Amino acid sequence: VQLQACGGGLVQAGGSLRLSCAASGRTFSTYAMAWFRQAPGKEREFVAAIRWSSGSTYYADSVKGRFTISRDGAKNTVYLQMNSLKSDDTAVYYCASDRYGLGLTASNQYEHWGQGTLVTVSS
Repeated sequence: VQLQACGGGLVQAGGSLRLSCAASGRTFSTYAMAWFRQAPGKEREFVAAIRWSSGSTYYADSVKGRFTISRDGAKNTVYLQMNSLKSDDTAVYYCASDRYGLGLTASNQYEHWGQGTLVTVSS
């Protein structure tokens, strides 16, 4: 599975961005997809995940109510709509796919990763 993420950029605090991640290859085996982020000097952290078949979603407390993860099965694409952005949201955002669903918030459970897209929120 190959993942291609895009949509990052520079936005003012309070603004919005939508990230996209298109999957190609053996996508039929995907159980879930997720977004993680890594800020400078910090470890990669879970942001949101979605089970591919059911559409069930999961969020980190820090983004709950502001971010929405969704997917388009026909396009094999997952989205992250980010509203009310804060400077703390500044990070490189990565999409990832998982075949087994054993730990949706754990980065080490994901087999495939996109290249990352930078989101910078100015205050």
